[in-house]
Amino acid sequence: MLRPHSSRVPVRTLVAATCCAALGAGLLAGAGTATATPAKPGPASHAPRATDSKVVGYFIDWGIYDRKYYVKNIETSGSAKKLTHINYAFGNVVDGKCALGDAWADTDKPFTAEESVDGVADTADQSLSGNFNQLRKLKKLHPQLKIVWSFGGWTWSGGFGEAAKDPKAFADSCYDLVENSRWKDVFDGIDIDWEYPNTCGLTCDTSGREAFEDVMAALRKRFGKKELVTAAITADAKPGGKIDAADYAGAAKYVDWYNPMTYDYFGSWDATTAPHSPLYAYPGIADKHFNSAATIKKLKSLGIPSSKLLLGIGFYGRGWTGVTRSAPGGTATGPAAGTYEAGYEDYKVLKKICPANGIVGGTAYAKCGDDWWSYDTPATIKGKMAYKNAQNLGGTFFWELSGDTANGELIKAIK
Repeated sequence: MLRPHSSRVPVRTLVAATCCAALGAGLLAGAGTATATPAKPGPASHAPRATDSKVVGYFIDWGIYDRKYYVKNIETSGSAKKLTHINYAFGNVVDGKCALGDAWADTDKPFTAEESVDGVADTADQSLSGNFNQLRKLKKLHPQLKIVWSFGGWTWSGGFGEAAKDPKAFADSCYDLVENSRWKDVFDGIDIDWEYPNTCGLTCDTSGREAFEDVMAALRKRFGKKELVTAAITADAKPGGKIDAADYAGAAKYVDWYNPMTYDYFGSWDATTAPHSPLYAYPGIADKHFNSAATIKKLKSLGIPSSKLLLGIGFYGRGWTGVTRSAPGGTATGPAAGTYEAGYEDYKVLKKICPANGIVGGTAYAKCGDDWWSYDTPATIKGKMAYKNAQNLGGTFFWELSGDTANGELIKAIK
């Protein structure tokens, strides 16, 4: 993602937004750290896992609170049958090491029979409760389903700079946590969501261009050939933009695949309306580099195999208010009201309160009264799937499961 996306992090952990404007500037020079770099392992020798089209959905740990979206809903919506992988968001990075993000949600919360995947309530004497135990139950119903623990995200990426100073120690800590005996059977690997290496996100990183590759190399060496190692990466394809800030091409040999965050190109932080996840550029687009096709083209031009690139879809919309123009490019007075965040709303809500009535750049938009929203629909996802298949990409990933309808309307459009 290219701008703050606070719905990618628990509201309880958001830091003051006042720093964001200052951090929205361009790249830092990014001098590397003066620490020794451990020897890098060779490329993973196992066959690429991206030969089959993947469907990867994020499950947010904080969704069990206000949203009341439980692991059970992945099953009841029919999504579990469509998914090949779940990315569990998020683990934290503290003092250069992997850490639990929310112990209550992850391992401790007792779920009632009504909330539980299998209809059986948690008991006080069981060794593991929380989302992890629910994910274990889901895997029993769907043995082919893989679950990857994602670390970082917009709010918790500040710890990666410290991790980059000692990649081996970081990788060891992550392995020990992911493979903890209490939940060893739950997870099939690790996903790194570093926003962003050697440039600015919520905070600015100065680890150097090689830091990301060093971290991914250490993770691959520690997790070995059998476990998944993936990463969510920037979609900023501008010359000198965030893709250029880190050596994603060099690190590609260590990952099973990348999830380029091809959404949030535009949002209510911009003065004029624009679709947040265009597939292609369109006449009048504010930046021709801000679209999925431009992102994929740039990453492929760096030598990253198509099979290691997944196409990102947002199960939500971005919106403005005070808008008079129906087409994109209209001025606004601010962000539209949203259930959990101004300028942000789930697809399942938008399809009812502001149905799409326009298409531009391969995605949908709608003007309802003074509000203007952009989001993907089953029809636009179908078009994006045609693009994904034509480009021979490794699959599709989306943010995030709770934004879909109760019957999985959007995930069913992913082919």
